[in-house]
Amino acid sequence: MSDETQAPPSGLHVVVTGATGNVGTAVVRALGEQPTVSSVLGMARRETRWTAPKTRFDAVDVTTGDLDTTMRGADALIHLAWLFHPTHKPEKTWENNILGTIRTLTAAAAARVPVIVVASSVGAYSPGPEDRHAVDESWPTHGWPGAAYPREKAYLERWLDVFEHEHPHTRVVRLRPGFIFQHGSASAQRRIFGGPFVPGSLVRAIPVVPAMPGLSMQVVHADDVADAYVRAALRPVSGAFNIAAEPPVDAHMLADLLGARVVPVRSGLVRSAAALAWHTHLAPAEPGLFDTVLRLPLMDCTRARSELGWSPVHAPTEVLREFVDGLRSGAGLPTPPLAPDSVRGRVREVATGVGSRP
Repeated sequence: MSDETQAPPSGLHVVVTGATGNVGTAVVRALGEQPTVSSVLGMARRETRWTAPKTRFDAVDVTTGDLDTTMRGADALIHLAWLFHPTHKPEKTWENNILGTIRTLTAAAAARVPVIVVASSVGAYSPGPEDRHAVDESWPTHGWPGAAYPREKAYLERWLDVFEHEHPHTRVVRLRPGFIFQHGSASAQRRIFGGPFVPGSLVRAIPVVPAMPGLSMQVVHADDVADAYVRAALRPVSGAFNIAAEPPVDAHMLADLLGARVVPVRSGLVRSAAALAWHTHLAPAEPGLFDTVLRLPLMDCTRARSELGWSPVHAPTEVLREFVDGLRSGAGLPTPPLAPDSVRGRVREVATGVGSRP
């Protein structure tokens, strides 16, 4: 982060939920580098041995934990806690992602935490325009109804509208990032989206990349997203911000990276294969998530650049290359969500039911 970033006086205490995940680990690292931040409380469902400067970790579940105590004395809350699984039990993700968020923000308001930064997503947006022009933060956020992830993100957008109205003295910021990757998240994201039967080494031998209408996405490095979260917490801004690197990733960019060739494929065939894999518990990602990706808008990140002073350091090709290298090596980080790939871990994925446990 630049030294020009405007920040409040030193001595800030920041609470971060979901502090041991892909984004959380990056945010905790970034906060530790800020001279204006004196302490960080990292909350996560499971205990961790990982350490970070200025940070104390607590195992606190947002659905059942004592949030009143954890919020006491906080100068800012960065709320990242989120479950992608179990996709076969959407009531469980709803309990964590919706009810847990409501509990967390309600506790923060009761503790008079003055700044709340919430993780929204490009997935909250309604399907993009047919001409594929990039949309700003005013684009409707009704999500795609066919998958839990966009439904839940869209619901939280509506709930935050009410929360902001009821708490006008709380500065609320929503970040809507694209797809977030880093080297250490590779094994975790393989578990979340690919499942135990997808070998990370497979990316060495992919001969073709499918091209489908609408299949392009915006990516961003976890460290760049963390920079945006810290800026949002420290600068006097509010409202929503799109966060992504340019240009968007399409089949041709991915094929160049992998040394593969592009082959046009009917999206219906891929969707049918994804549905079969999910229903037979061979893959954890529900088919509605594939439908969501095909309909996502491209985001205009002008507001983040002008009001947050944010711009990504990592180009999309760099982000993907780092992530692919992580897949090939089974990379991870020393936290429960980001544990490196292992035979024992894959066996546990199968034994507990693919897509059936958090």
